[in-house]
Parts: sequence; C-alpha cells; structure tokens
Amino acid sequence: MRSKRYVQTLGIFLLAAAACGGYPPPNDKLMASVAAARSAREVGAESAPQAALHLKLADEEIARAKALIKDGDNERAEYTLVRAKADAELALSLAKEATANAEAQQAADQIKALQNQ
Repeated sequence: MRSKRYVQTLGIFLLAAAACGGYPPPNDKLMASVAAARSAREVGAESAPQAALHLKLADEEIARAKALIKDGDNERAEYTLVRAKADAELALSLAKEATANAEAQQAADQIKALQNQ
C-alpha cells in the first residue's frame, strides 16, 4: 500500500514538473551576450566593417532570443544566445585588431617621415 502511494505521489510530481516547462529561462546567457555586445561597441566595433557585421548579427540574435524566451522556448533561446555571445566577442576582437592595425600604420608612417627628413 505504501509503495503504491509513493508511485502515485511521484507520478503527480513528475506531471507537475513537466507542466511547468522544464527548461529555465537563460537569463545569465542573455546578460552575458548583452555585455559582450556592449563591450564591442565601447571598443569601436561599429566603425570597423567586419566587426560591425558581427555586432549586427549579435544584436539580431539577442533580439531573437528575447522573443524565444517570451514564447517560452528557453532551450532554443539559450542556443541562440551562445551564438550571439560568440558573434559579439568576435566583433570585439575584430575591432581591437582594426585599432591595432591603424596604430601600427600610423607608427610606420611616422618612422618613414622621420627617415625622409
């Protein structure tokens, strides 16, 4: 009798858990993706063409993930946010590279100007 009651209680618990949707909202991944996109903007990703492209992709993916979360599709939203963070981090790296290349070119131009004097 006792094991039957246990099985019934376990069954009710499992049904309740399934009804609540088992996948939690990926709020931590959303915040990480938004922060990565913000960092890319602060470094100047919008002014470097390749970086701007990846930043735009990250923004679109973040918007799509927010819509998925609103619709209750948290698992797909999480995967979308992983891609968004990767795109934002790539935008950040490309922006830093563009800045470093510009500074290196400026230094080379200064050296050349000094050698010509």
